[in-house]
Amino acid sequence: MTRIALIHAIGHSIAPINSAFERDWPEAVRMNLLDDSLSADLVRAGRLDEAMHERFQRLAHYAVDTGANGILFTCSAFGSCIEAVARRHAGIPVLKPNEAMVAQAAQGTGRLGLIATFQPTLDSMPSEFPDGVELVTALAIGAMEALNRGDAQEHDALIAAQARALKVRGCARIALAQFSMARARGACEDASGLPVMTTVDSAIRALRERA
Repeated sequence: MTRIALIHAIGHSIAPINSAFERDWPEAVRMNLLDDSLSADLVRAGRLDEAMHERFQRLAHYAVDTGANGILFTCSAFGSCIEAVARRHAGIPVLKPNEAMVAQAAQGTGRLGLIATFQPTLDSMPSEFPDGVELVTALAIGAMEALNRGDAQEHDALIAAQARALKVRGCARIALAQFSMARARGACEDASGLPVMTTVDSAIRALRERA
């Protein structure tokens, strides 16, 4: 039986990915590892330093020691740390949260609006898209804070407002950059009338194919 380690930097990522697994890949055995200090420490450090890389290696090593057949990281602001883990554990699939969605976006056409609620995600993620993808980014200011205080409706509304604005800016499709944002997919589709991709759905499809 396939065992998948889900490694989280914020607690809000846990429910969306586990719900998607229950829907799309219930046979997989899941383990959830959460270090909710990672995002705050990244903000304080201002960069993915050597200490952060070492923390990711330790998390991955623990997951592999438990028998994980694959690892999915669920926070999109730690790209180089995850890539280093993938190189060290080349025998199993190790996915960045946005990796599969980026591949999906590369196959589509039209200007892509990328929404995030965490500024470091917008700082790091655009470089992962191939040159052929015309990208417009937007930060849903206040959305993460709304989710942190339990106001999911306000979180979704702030993200949906950015989706609507991106349509005005000429985007033909929308991508939600973080696992914690997947719950806002319907609101974004309603607000913009555009197709909306989420990292959650894309990641599970890709991991199931590779694990």
